[in-house]
Amino acid sequence: MRTLKLTIAYDGTRFVGWQRQAEGTSIQGLLEEALARFEGAPVTVHGAGRTDAGVHALGQVASTVVACHHDVTTLLRALNAQLPEDVRLVRIEEVPPGFHARFSARSKSYRYVIRNAATGDPFDRGYTWHVPEPLDLAAMRQAARALIGTHDFAVFQSTGSSVGSTVRTIFRSELLVAPPANGLDLWDQPLSIRRGMTQGQAKQQVRDKDPTESAPPEARLIAYEVAGDGFLRHMVRAIVGTLMEIGRGRRQPEDIGKLLVGGVRSDAGVTAPSHGLCLVGVVYD
Repeated sequence: MRTLKLTIAYDGTRFVGWQRQAEGTSIQGLLEEALARFEGAPVTVHGAGRTDAGVHALGQVASTVVACHHDVTTLLRALNAQLPEDVRLVRIEEVPPGFHARFSARSKSYRYVIRNAATGDPFDRGYTWHVPEPLDLAAMRQAARALIGTHDFAVFQSTGSSVGSTVRTIFRSELLVAPPANGLDLWDQPLSIRRGMTQGQAKQQVRDKDPTESAPPEARLIAYEVAGDGFLRHMVRAIVGTLMEIGRGRRQPEDIGKLLVGGVRSDAGVTAPSHGLCLVGVVYD
């Protein structure tokens, strides 16, 4: 038997999410069906994160145990030939027994993109939250920084969820700004503000100068980037919804700290639309 690590990218628009559901098409279900054709038997695929309906992924990771002996290059090509075009296996690696996409993960990173513009763009409407009014980015950044560290994030968890602990550690929580992207550059644009720059150079420019800090709404995308050791159901979207209320002046940046101390879900902001969210990557030892 072999343990495989799968890295997957997908446009989540038409799917019910990562996890198999009684009805609707899931990413997990598609992968299991494709792999079962090689095994001649049912296959179980475990994902690093259970992205919701409409959420996208650049670097979702999954693991599975199979008996087939095809080399990973052949397997990658054959599986992609069976999968729909909005789901792509980016990489397949053979890993040591015991590797589990979820339980072996050390951190995950997400990105949420907001088009802060007077008019929406029909070409990125499935990948951004269109917000027409001006936003106080400085206040939003101050609030985002307050999330870094180990906290009880119960206030940002969807009601009805059941987990052993709602304590999580956030390593990174920041907002980056860029001019509006052309359709295909959407996910990369906030990190590569200028073509030809390395990601590190681009991020440093955003932090040091932020040329669009005072730009009119029609001239910017806002990307909220967050990384942590784990996330609760709808946690990132609830954080974004709360940051949006701070940006609109309906809350103060200091309110984040108060919410983290004994707050319940109804105390925080709305849950941001799923289509603006993307699972960027998962880190392992």
